[in-house]
Amino acid sequence: MRMDSIQAKSKPVHSHLRLWLFPAIVLVIYLILLAVAPDRAWIGVKAAANVIRQAILPLCLAFGMMLVLNRFITPDHVSRFLGGGMGIIGIFLSAAAGVISMGPVFAWYPFLESLRKKGASDFHLANFLSHRAVKPALLPMMILYFGWRFSLVFTIFCSLSALITATVVGLTAPKR
Repeated sequence: MRMDSIQAKSKPVHSHLRLWLFPAIVLVIYLILLAVAPDRAWIGVKAAANVIRQAILPLCLAFGMMLVLNRFITPDHVSRFLGGGMGIIGIFLSAAAGVISMGPVFAWYPFLESLRKKGASDFHLANFLSHRAVKPALLPMMILYFGWRFSLVFTIFCSLSALITATVVGLTAPKR
């Protein structure tokens, strides 16, 4: 039996209830607002529905990737490719994954957490997150609005700052 399944079974019931505390509080607040100011409350409900609509596909993709990751990739695989010893290839892999990733960043957090638990280094996780600012698909539009020189310099410095950020995170994060 895996250690995380043992820990999940041993969690007290109140910790599972605590997961629902925030959504329950938000629901109560919305119900109160619907009674007090229904027109303004509906604006908030529509905004929340819009955020959920935008986030559902990336969240499903991230959870699907987590399913595949947990089914087929062992901690040894993750440690080998995104651990501290992979060198320039690991840096390139985590940067490329960040560049091609789509959707809101918070949708990637559960997936990245599972990678971290399997042995990915904090450097590579920070490198992934920081490289999300570089989007080749948006480069033509950026060139159209800002010119090629601005776009090139911006993209290069985004990548350099991503590497600096990842290095600082890697050096300052507590050792696991």
